[in-house]
Amino acid sequence: MSLLELREVAARYGEIQALHGVSLSVGDGDFVAILGANGAGKTTTLRAISGLVKTSGDVVYDGSKIVHRTPEGMARRGVAHVPEGRGTFGTLSVLDNLRLGAWVQRGASQRDLAHVFEFFPRLYERRAQQAGTLSGGEQQMLALGRALMAKPRLLLLDEPSLGLAPIIVREIFGVLQQMNESGMTIVVVEQNASIALQRAQHAFVLETGRVVLSGEANDLQRNESVRRSYLGY
Repeated sequence: MSLLELREVAARYGEIQALHGVSLSVGDGDFVAILGANGAGKTTTLRAISGLVKTSGDVVYDGSKIVHRTPEGMARRGVAHVPEGRGTFGTLSVLDNLRLGAWVQRGASQRDLAHVFEFFPRLYERRAQQAGTLSGGEQQMLALGRALMAKPRLLLLDEPSLGLAPIIVREIFGVLQQMNESGMTIVVVEQNASIALQRAQHAFVLETGRVVLSGEANDLQRNESVRRSYLGY
């Protein structure tokens, strides 16, 4: 059963057409990777889902066509969006950042915080520390933890590995896999195609705002065009 469908979704920024009729389907409980070069429309696809850009075409979430999408409205429907750059509040403590993530739930419970700290023990160790003083990997963990505080059904991630050491990338994708195995649906935009295809079940490849390839992640790993363009062999 599909949790999310995009049907001929188009989007533009002024005179620039970013998406040209993107159609894709994400199953309930799936882990989906969206791959593509810079400027392919990956980030705009996530922004279209979460209501951050005006679109034409249909976005269907949990069986309902979402006509007037806003970030707040999609958050209340169970969609959490972690943008590229993480978007944490640098002058606030780790704990306060996490509490802000629970605003759609009308406040954070100790159980919610404990759940986040179970995934990210380092955040518990640094809970009183200002977010701006964390390492890049810890800030990404905080961004994910803050999204988790909203108890999302669908998690959208934009370039979670950007600028991080390989060991931290593996750790973060390991946690994402655990979240997915617990029932969360995940859509990740990622330039590190190798690790994205290792963890995802399905994948879509975008070029110039269009879906040009899609299928099982394992199959795409063996696709000659994908290997040459994104896997480097």
